[in-house]
Amino acid sequence: MLHSPCYLYSTPAPGIWRRAAKEDYVLSLHTQAGLPADDRAGVMAHSQSISDKLLERILSSLSDDKAEDVVQINLQGKSSVADHMVIASGRSTRQVSAMAEKLTDRIKQEFGFTSKVEGKDAGDWVLIDTGDVIVHIFRPEVREFYQLEKMWLPQGGSASAN
Repeated sequence: MLHSPCYLYSTPAPGIWRRAAKEDYVLSLHTQAGLPADDRAGVMAHSQSISDKLLERILSSLSDDKAEDVVQINLQGKSSVADHMVIASGRSTRQVSAMAEKLTDRIKQEFGFTSKVEGKDAGDWVLIDTGDVIVHIFRPEVREFYQLEKMWLPQGGSASAN
């Protein structure tokens, strides 16, 4: 089924249409054949600006909630799962859970879609999937054990710390 550019822009949940548009753009010959080159470029540029706005809001939310050691990793070109990954720490299970809950509420209010959340009840490691940005919030001991930064960064590389 071909999607018109109008349909892609009018969907109320940007994360949902953005994911579908990106998959169609990359994986489907139908969408590439159905959209003029200018429209394909416009869809990708529009989705990139939403991804960047979402990342900025996530970083500001974590900063407002006193997250520690916030690191952002650019996944563009490394993974098709998301454009960015954010890793942060909270001082306790209560703070980790509270930061995750506030972040998902803010995203729902400002962007109009719900995020998928895992681990909020335990509060040791919370994973928030917003579609374009994956957020990991850890207790410091758990973060040190799993060392996700080392898995996603090249050897000797560094991430953007906020």
